[in-house]
Amino acid sequence: TICLLTSQVSDSMNVSEPHSSFASVREFVLLGFSCEWKIQILLFSLFTTTYALTVTGNGAIVCALWCEWRLHIPMYRFLGNFSFLEIWYVSSTVPKMLVNFLSDKKTISFAGCFLQFYFFFSLGTSECFLLAVMAFDRYLAICRPLHYPNIMTGHFCTKLVIICWVCGFLWFLIPIVFISQMPFCGPNIIDHVVCDPGPLFALACASAPTTQQLCYTLSSLVIFGNFLFILGSYTLVLLAVLRMPSATGRHKAFSTCGSHLAVVSLFYGSLMVMYVSPGLGHSADIQKVATLFYAMVTPLFNPLIYSLRNKEIKAALRKVLGRLNIIQ
Repeated sequence: TICLLTSQVSDSMNVSEPHSSFASVREFVLLGFSCEWKIQILLFSLFTTTYALTVTGNGAIVCALWCEWRLHIPMYRFLGNFSFLEIWYVSSTVPKMLVNFLSDKKTISFAGCFLQFYFFFSLGTSECFLLAVMAFDRYLAICRPLHYPNIMTGHFCTKLVIICWVCGFLWFLIPIVFISQMPFCGPNIIDHVVCDPGPLFALACASAPTTQQLCYTLSSLVIFGNFLFILGSYTLVLLAVLRMPSATGRHKAFSTCGSHLAVVSLFYGSLMVMYVSPGLGHSADIQKVATLFYAMVTPLFNPLIYSLRNKEIKAALRKVLGRLNIIQ
């Protein structure tokens, strides 16, 4: 494998002379993890299991919330959309990772690389917005309980979900188009597990400081903006919970908020390390680990942390499983 990758590096260095058109690079090599074949097989097995558990866990939540009509309320509609989004988010990158573990070439086409880039970042941005909307929903429910039914109607809930998806898929569209128009004339080796802006900027034949600054500015806005909104919402929620006279009410509110904040911490922590601090010069290995953390680990733990601890969802899951047993 090392010999083949070395040959690919040598070939890619001779693709064309500098300053040639970006069309000269027709594919990239996602280097991934350079290790022995046995370790590659071990990682393949581990990632396959993680992917299967992630899709199964989030899919079970979507099915349970869809089938249980009593859970068709805003809080659970947001949860259902969040789990549905997680399935697509992890599916935008992991299948290609798994293929590369068993491949000697580890190549991805030029168009495929930027499509992966677009969907991975768009789904991640939609997740940022949706987490902020879920925090806003909890703020209204706990701090404005009398006004909650009139504000968070089914129609308004649907609007918020649509806005999260649309804004997510439009947020990075222009920077990705700009990056795809940059001249790539070789080498074409991406020392990463996914098509990421950092390695792509490094491979470009000509520098594009404006596009690079735009990319990191938009990343900072979506990450810090939503994170500060969530932090502000839960600060108000915490103050309201502490004023509750009932210990049971405080425990229930803390349970819901604690789960959401755990998901937020896992997701936003790794994002801030990667995309809001480009000047720190992270090593390739740190970039790969951080990417795997928010691309695979958080989608795996989200159902356990945020949803499966909920009594209503566990009851709905048991009900769905009971129906399946009856059908069988």
